[in-house]
Amino acid sequence: MRGPGEALDEGLAGTGAAPAPTGPDLAATAAGLDLIGAEEIARLLTPVAAAEAVAGVLRGGFDPESDPPRVNLPVAAGELLLMPAASGAYAGVKIAGVAPANPARGLPRITGSYLLLDGATLLPLALLDGAALTTLRTPAVSAVALAHLAAPDAARLVLFGAGPQAYGHLRAALAVRELKSLTVVARSPEAVEALVAYARTLGVEARGGAPQDVRDADLVICCTTARAPLFDGRLVADGATVVAVGSHEPGARETDTALVRRSAVYVESRAAALREAGDLLIPLNEGAIGPGQITGTLAELLSGRAPVAPDRPRLFKSVGMAWEDLAVAAALHRARCHPTGQHDIVR
Repeated sequence: MRGPGEALDEGLAGTGAAPAPTGPDLAATAAGLDLIGAEEIARLLTPVAAAEAVAGVLRGGFDPESDPPRVNLPVAAGELLLMPAASGAYAGVKIAGVAPANPARGLPRITGSYLLLDGATLLPLALLDGAALTTLRTPAVSAVALAHLAAPDAARLVLFGAGPQAYGHLRAALAVRELKSLTVVARSPEAVEALVAYARTLGVEARGGAPQDVRDADLVICCTTARAPLFDGRLVADGATVVAVGSHEPGARETDTALVRRSAVYVESRAAALREAGDLLIPLNEGAIGPGQITGTLAELLSGRAPVAPDRPRLFKSVGMAWEDLAVAAALHRARCHPTGQHDIVR
């Protein structure tokens, strides 16, 4: 497999010509670009290995507060997202589309591509399926949070949603906790039945359920397109962990004000959460909470600087950040070029 400079060397070999002053031959560089599709993404990294990639970036000292803001562009079909990031040996950018009407057409709601670049030269290294990357990255981030927030004996999961993120989050939860039961809450009975059947193949007792089932849950994971709260936050048990990943819009949320007020709240980045997380911004704008409601960040959890409250719910609100895409994309590229086995821890 060729490195970023080898395609350039081949393009100049034997020509007797000096390199153009404007830089390398981009066509020659593109000839060495790795294409990593959805099936290969699913095969290259386990959920635990993806979570380790995310945790490893934070352990290496990266500060998510420095991550560039997401660029959102409304378009007729929905929304275009631009998410650039750079850290160490790599840089990259995700161009994603969110098309709410696509599922009715039998098409994915999330589309896009990820361009991975060499950090030193910014030459392209790989082009990845953006939707598949997101489907792997988001549960990986949640797995890191669950590994630090969920009670060690947490075994009862209530999962809101039955799309690709629900499947990914089920696998992520199983990677860090020994689940005994799963309750799936979603709008489509057929989708619920399919996810229940899949969970049973993984050895988890599973059934469909209703929002009030959160009262018996150790873990609640929300990965939906909902714009209003999915359940009554007063029902969540003290010591239970709630993960909400479905929205990055200030006006949309999956959890209610009651839950946020009584929870210890953890986020990827304070700046990103206070810019995009409707689950927090709506109660903040209502005056129901203050910015100090955020107990800690993912980096602070890993370093031990954020306390884990034992006597109230723990809410992790994720909006998805560009550095996370870069961490997992780089791990996928390394796994493809230098397969060395998978990690088995996220702590």
